[in-house]
Amino acid sequence: MLGIVYITAGDMTNASEIARELVSRRLAACVSMFPIFSIYRWNEQVEEQNEIALLVKTDSSRLDEIIKAVKSLHTYDLPAIEFWEIEGEQEYLDWVHVNSS
Repeated sequence: MLGIVYITAGDMTNASEIARELVSRRLAACVSMFPIFSIYRWNEQVEEQNEIALLVKTDSSRLDEIIKAVKSLHTYDLPAIEFWEIEGEQEYLDWVHVNSS
């Protein structure tokens, strides 16, 4: 199954490091990054922060390896790492599959 792994990082430096590692190791076909503003609860406090969202295009068979790599590179104690199954144009999905395997 193909999907998107959604990850947030605290800054572009960490986000880029994660993205380069995932693509270079063929754990992802592509990683798109964009700035977001998050409001969340952490340690019983409401926090507000600029972050970078990463959309990692990959095959679900790579998820365990992605999680391990992200945790080893991430600056957060508890990084957001979510997998979303995707459907789409078949030629593009085939490209994702080939380039993340």
